[in-house]
Amino acid sequence: MKHMRITAAHQSITFSRRMLLLGGAQVAVGGLLIGRMGYLSIAQNEKYQLLSESNRVQLIPVPPRRGWIIDRNGKPIAINRASFRVDIIPQQLEKDRDVVSEVARLLALNEDDVERIRRELSESRGFQPVSVADNVSYDKYAAVTVRLPDLPGVQANRGYSRYYPDGPAVAHLLGYVGTANAKEYEAEKKNPLLIIPGFKIGKQGLEKSLEQHLRGTPGGQRVEVTARGKLVKELDPKPDRSGQTVQLTIDQGLQQYAARRMGDQSGALVAMDVASGDMLAFVSMPAFDPNSFSEGIGRTEWKMLSQDDHIPLLNKVAQGLYPSGSTIKPAMALAFLEQGIDPKRRVVCNGGYQIGNRYFRCDAVHGSMDMRSAVERSCNTYFWATGLITDPEKTTEMVNYLGYGEEFDLPLPTQRFGTMPSPKWLAKKYERKWQGYDSANTSIGQGYVLINPMQLAVMPARLAAGKLLQPRLLTADRRKPPPDLNVDPAHLAIVRDAMTAVVNERGTAVASKLPLDGVQMAGKTGTAQVFRLGERGHQGTWALRDHALFIAFAPADKPRYAIGCLIEHGGFGASAAAPIVRDSMTYLFDKQKAFEALDPLEKQWGGTLAERNARQLAAFKAASQATKPG
Repeated sequence: MKHMRITAAHQSITFSRRMLLLGGAQVAVGGLLIGRMGYLSIAQNEKYQLLSESNRVQLIPVPPRRGWIIDRNGKPIAINRASFRVDIIPQQLEKDRDVVSEVARLLALNEDDVERIRRELSESRGFQPVSVADNVSYDKYAAVTVRLPDLPGVQANRGYSRYYPDGPAVAHLLGYVGTANAKEYEAEKKNPLLIIPGFKIGKQGLEKSLEQHLRGTPGGQRVEVTARGKLVKELDPKPDRSGQTVQLTIDQGLQQYAARRMGDQSGALVAMDVASGDMLAFVSMPAFDPNSFSEGIGRTEWKMLSQDDHIPLLNKVAQGLYPSGSTIKPAMALAFLEQGIDPKRRVVCNGGYQIGNRYFRCDAVHGSMDMRSAVERSCNTYFWATGLITDPEKTTEMVNYLGYGEEFDLPLPTQRFGTMPSPKWLAKKYERKWQGYDSANTSIGQGYVLINPMQLAVMPARLAAGKLLQPRLLTADRRKPPPDLNVDPAHLAIVRDAMTAVVNERGTAVASKLPLDGVQMAGKTGTAQVFRLGERGHQGTWALRDHALFIAFAPADKPRYAIGCLIEHGGFGASAAAPIVRDSMTYLFDKQKAFEALDPLEKQWGGTLAERNARQLAAFKAASQATKPG
């Protein structure tokens, strides 16, 4: 019995120790929990209040309105217009409700759109809306709006989309806007603004290069939601700030007129104000409709544009490079004068000129030519012969000084500037010495000579103004007054007089006199060889014809405007490019007469630019449908 009492007492002591240890552990854990709760509720109170607030309150970014682009007179050439869109907020959807199918029926969406919406909903994160449809018609927008109480998670929004009133006429100048791609999203450090449905950024042209000015500052709509994402109420919003209005030096009327006057030709036209260097027109044709790209271009229209041999997707003003042809001759004449060549010196043109073992053929037998008559009649023989007795390095320096081959500081995303060859350039580029035939080719704008249409306008503007003008596109781009050209004013007068004779006496562009009393135009034609003589032809295949060029300024006695025009494979500068410049120049002095010349031409062509483009697209769609199998 005694042994049993001892055993029971021992067990009681052991049990009491275990209870004590267990109780102590419980107290310790409880103390830790109480301490942690106290730490979280007191020391970390502010932090978790903010986290709780962020879970309860969602910020929906509100994209800003894009800034307008206006012309020199305040006329809008890129604006925003009201548009309707439908989105879905993933976190507000009900699990047992197929809202996507209901919305697809109301908006008449196709299977591809429905598949895309379901995929984006499955990949969505946070409170980010998923785009259902952009640019919805008002009828469909209204049909969704009246059913919103029965469509949880669906939002019908009224916003703004980019619109270009002049369409293709401004396509290559302004470019277009579009949805940001993955590369652009990463480049902006995953800016959440870029993934908001319907928000678009500049993709080409001035829309791209002026993005920082046009975009504006986003706002935000604060909303209170439940843990399941249900909207409780809207809180005070943060207003957005619209982008800046950007004013261009472009004359919207001239831009539109020149684009229409070019008809179905492929080429470019640039007009400048001789007093300031302001660019008044920047036309590259044919072109695309930037509204189609901003709204989301269809496959058929994209295919039509990409397959067109006139390359409507290329900005020919900034990126096209062409031989200058005889438009280089006024600059060459000034270079010869500055090197001491007597303007009365005569060269006999018997139809060509022998250089080494090669005979260069002129376009005609001109007879005895001095400098004035050589420019007026565009005699190649005179320039070949004179180019051989002058310094080609100095000659090239002068032509480059007047603009050919020069790089310009303009707010354009991409530019190509061409080449004005010289002995130093040739030695560095091809490791060979300059030869007589290099001087011959360069003196008439062939060989290695390549220019863009901007340079084609700058050269006559500098000759007309007698100043080192720089082209300008933005009115806000304040520049110092340009210096005078470092040339003899008497030599400038000789060149201007010769260019006046080209149009108004017996020159190559006499058929393009201005139809204006008391206003004469000075100019120079150019016909640039594209292929070898045996392969080319003025009346043959379009791609084998010569390029047609014309440069001009007016009035000839007191210049105000200068224009450079190039028509790809147009044949002759006098017949293809000069009439377009004549009518565009007429517009600057007398709009009524300019339209009197345009109206019969558009009737002959089959309607306005917009009407012809619409017919072309319709015909292409019909042809595409006809060639589909089955």
